[in-house]
Amino acid sequence: MQHPAATPDIDRAATRRPGATPELSVIIPTFNEAGNVRAITQALESALSGIRFELVFVDDDSTDGTRDILAELADTRGNLRVIHRVGRRGLATAVTEGMLSTTAPYLAVIDADLQHDERVLPDMLALLTSGEADLVVGSRYTAGGGIGDWDANRARVSTAATRLARLITSADLTDPMSGFFAISRPAFYSAVRDLSGQGYKILLDIAASAKQPLRIRELPYQFRTRQAGESKLDTLIIWEYLLLLVDKIIGHIVPARFLSFMFIGGLGVFVHMAVLGSLVALGEPSFLWAQALATLTAMVFNFFVNNMLTYRDRRLRGFIGLSRGLLTFVLACSVGAIANVGIADYLFDDALYNWFSAGLAGIAVGVVWNYAATSVFTWRAR
Repeated sequence: MQHPAATPDIDRAATRRPGATPELSVIIPTFNEAGNVRAITQALESALSGIRFELVFVDDDSTDGTRDILAELADTRGNLRVIHRVGRRGLATAVTEGMLSTTAPYLAVIDADLQHDERVLPDMLALLTSGEADLVVGSRYTAGGGIGDWDANRARVSTAATRLARLITSADLTDPMSGFFAISRPAFYSAVRDLSGQGYKILLDIAASAKQPLRIRELPYQFRTRQAGESKLDTLIIWEYLLLLVDKIIGHIVPARFLSFMFIGGLGVFVHMAVLGSLVALGEPSFLWAQALATLTAMVFNFFVNNMLTYRDRRLRGFIGLSRGLLTFVLACSVGAIANVGIADYLFDDALYNWFSAGLAGIAVGVVWNYAATSVFTWRAR
């Protein structure tokens, strides 16, 4: 098997050509990090002294003045840029866009909250420039590393997630969940076209997407306490991680987002039946109206849960955004319901189909329509 460095589109010599281009581009995704961006900029400047580098902040439309501070910093520095993203969020896609925006031969990723030890970056770069590695990971679990003041529950979740990572990659990593790493541009290019963009574990996505196994080294670091602001991690991060795993396993056959949409639709069936059963038990209103109310309730349930989980990166917010989204969702799903019934009835009239197969066909048509239509009209990518 060819190593990535030997493939026609990956030229390792290209990573060593001299010129004005920064040798290292550090990608820093941000969302409401006004209290940290000055400190991380100063820390990186100190750690990377003597290295030709640039800082690329990728901001997901912060609302706390982060970009104003970054503008001030950029005004006095020629090596600091800001990418402002509107209408989409997610660490994985932010990092990918940041990496694609630069031509530096070496790329690094670090959080803005100062929890990663920026002093490890020169050693990471040295391993890349010497040709000893394609990917260098800051690890909390290799000898000398540590998880800081994590509580037992967070440590258990991280350990479980690390074990699950083995489902999609055989890369020799003690910390595949790390968000602190450096990579050569050829190695990044070998994976970029197959990245899922799901969730926030971009390192795992890269390791699982590379065309050939990457040469990986890990360097220990002690995970530090957030300096300012609030953590962006919540329980829904677990869902995003599961979607990443699903996408890497069967995403080439069925999109993970579609499976999430189907799963939530299944939950909506239970909601529908619970509401319908309750109204029938009460004896009011009539069955027709009870069915209509149950259907509407299920649609509203499906909309809000999909908005929270399936389309987390395109989540609709605010009264106007949610109202418009709910209206388009209900209209699209109403058309899907009509298609469901029409297709099932047409097939059932054909002697070749019994009620079961006709019903399944109608459901399949309805689900595909609902997913496609709501992706375009409700949660359209911007």
